[in-house]
Amino acid sequence: MLLAVLSAVLAVQAAPGPQDVTLPGAPAPLAGTLIDAGSGAPAALIIAGSGPTDRDGNSPLGVTASTYRLLAEGLAAEGITTLRYDKRGVAASAGAAVAESELRFDTMVEDARAWAGLLRERTDLDCVWLIGHSEGALVASAVAATDATGLCGLVLLSGAGRPAAVVLREQLRAGTPEPYLGQALTVIDELDAGRTVDCPPILAALCRSSVQPYVISWFDQDPAALLAAHDLPTLVMHGTTDFQTLVTDAEALAAARPEIELIVLEGVNHLLKEAPADRMTNLATYSNPDLPLAPGVLSGIAGFIRRSAETGTH
Repeated sequence: MLLAVLSAVLAVQAAPGPQDVTLPGAPAPLAGTLIDAGSGAPAALIIAGSGPTDRDGNSPLGVTASTYRLLAEGLAAEGITTLRYDKRGVAASAGAAVAESELRFDTMVEDARAWAGLLRERTDLDCVWLIGHSEGALVASAVAATDATGLCGLVLLSGAGRPAAVVLREQLRAGTPEPYLGQALTVIDELDAGRTVDCPPILAALCRSSVQPYVISWFDQDPAALLAAHDLPTLVMHGTTDFQTLVTDAEALAAARPEIELIVLEGVNHLLKEAPADRMTNLATYSNPDLPLAPGVLSGIAGFIRRSAETGTH
């Protein structure tokens, strides 16, 4: 037993530090970072959430919490190799941007699939894990639902459990006054039916003409149905003070298959950091890269991956 522990420690110590990697593609390569935990270590691809989010989990929209960097570094210490990447059109992957009118949800799915393939090549493993955060959880689920080849399983963090159109309607009804509410609901209904619409200027963020094809493709995704389409080991993790997605979303995901494992962390927010329910104090964590991930995040993920490997369920 002592020899096994010593060997594991030496393997982690001998592993190289972060390595810049590129994924060939058009119109330009995509960029990422690999942290190798050593030969034979399980490997996971970290898939970012919505918006212009980079490989560290940061965004020019006011998010500098470095959640994905902390996740990758913490998992390396747990003996798990990770690869994380700048999304197409973001940071060092800016040159790979495509026109907004050409972007589809499947674009992100295919990018994630390609990165997973590169991770398998770099680690010489038969399968790798997908760790998706927020919208990245939906991307990971779509990758697995369309082709689970080469995947060990999924870890879904702070993900939505209902189709985006359902969530948007709920959010709009909670705080949008008339006549804007009626206009917005009509737009969502049309896009949800796969039809383009004339977009009121006040709703340009949702339905400007160039973004409508993407929104239609996004609305077409049902998170729970995607999970029901395969039998890969799956962990759903959510925090009770996440106000972007809710614990009920996590419960909906976990209900997709009886063997899905659910971990609910008390007092943990959307970025997997300890935070109170108070919105302003919660939001303050979004700009604090020095705040560590909440207790239970790394141990929960690493423990699930190790248990799955030990039981051979992947």
